[in-house]
Amino acid sequence: MVQPVIRSHTLPNGLTLVAEANPDVRSAAFQILIPAGAASEPASALGLTSVLENLSYRGAGSRDARQISDDLDQLGVQRGGGTDLEYTVFTGALLADDLGQALGIYADIVRRPALPADGLDGARQLCLQRLSSVDDNPTQKLFIRLAAAYFSDPYGRSPLGTRAGLESITTDTIRADHANRYRPDGAILAVAGRFDWASLVDRVENLFSDWVGKGPENPLPDSAGRTRYLHVQEDSAQEQIGVAWPDVTADHPGYYASRMGIQVLSGGMGARLFTEVREKRGLVYSVTAFTRTVRGAGLALAYAGTTPERRQECLDVLLGELQRLPDDVSEEELLRARTGLLSSLVLQGESCSARAAAIGRDQFILGRVRSLDEVRAGIESVTRESLLAHLRAHPARDFTIATLGPAPVELL
Repeated sequence: MVQPVIRSHTLPNGLTLVAEANPDVRSAAFQILIPAGAASEPASALGLTSVLENLSYRGAGSRDARQISDDLDQLGVQRGGGTDLEYTVFTGALLADDLGQALGIYADIVRRPALPADGLDGARQLCLQRLSSVDDNPTQKLFIRLAAAYFSDPYGRSPLGTRAGLESITTDTIRADHANRYRPDGAILAVAGRFDWASLVDRVENLFSDWVGKGPENPLPDSAGRTRYLHVQEDSAQEQIGVAWPDVTADHPGYYASRMGIQVLSGGMGARLFTEVREKRGLVYSVTAFTRTVRGAGLALAYAGTTPERRQECLDVLLGELQRLPDDVSEEELLRARTGLLSSLVLQGESCSARAAAIGRDQFILGRVRSLDEVRAGIESVTRESLLAHLRAHPARDFTIATLGPAPVELL
């Protein structure tokens, strides 16, 4: 099997093409990443990013909404995308032979959307429905409030926006925002799968080289002065607990050790949190830990769902497990964690869509793309001794805690 080859090419306008070729597959996937997310949208129109992304499909170039849908269906494009704090992405996966045609349609969607006035209300209503659905998802509501407690504005925002922000948006607002933020300098086109590199570069230059401009810079994330504890009062039969604490960034030498530590905590039914918080004590119906990375900051999070009566004990045990992790990690735990991370890596490598997303995010966060071999080597380099050294140098502490339910907890 030929090892995938990673190449990159930056156009004079600042658009970067990054691609990982895999001649052993018959498909290709792409991701167009525009560095226009909720963090850079106007404070007076929170949710604008999501409305703009939705409205972009309702006609672009010479096609109306129906023609865009029909043409993508004829190519068999499995499409996706969405908005986040730092960027908006447009994604697709299809047979490799049709990649060039699909990129042509998406060039129109990104660069020349019609943004029709008669489509705004429909796009707005979809975004309002997503926002309203948070009331029926207490875990999602908890993490929205936890992010706002941990990060100061604008990184404390939710990409879903606010009702007032969504209702304030006009067609003129949408069109001005597209002209301001959908610019090529800093944008990334990531491709994974089977393709001819020279042909791909020619196609991308033909589609995007006359696109010019630079959008506003994303601000740096700031968590100074973050809230220590926030309780969201809600009359329910459950108590949701969320914990956030600082973690290393993706370019930190200890990044893979950090990932391994989280895997020891929450890498399956044999991991610490499941065993100690759920199985031994029966404190939760759900418990997990995970990491989140934005450009310039790392963040670790833990979650537990419990009953109001056991909320205090659950929090105390959860924090205790986070804090005792540097005391010792067994070789068995390390092996299980390593196997879990490597299994996830193999699955990512077998999916063109997953690889396109990963290399696009690498380029955005790190300014370069990590190969699967580099990531594998990073994971395999973590020994029990190096893991414990990292955990002792970077222990879980300085927690921001949020609870959602009928009663608050007490912090020790």
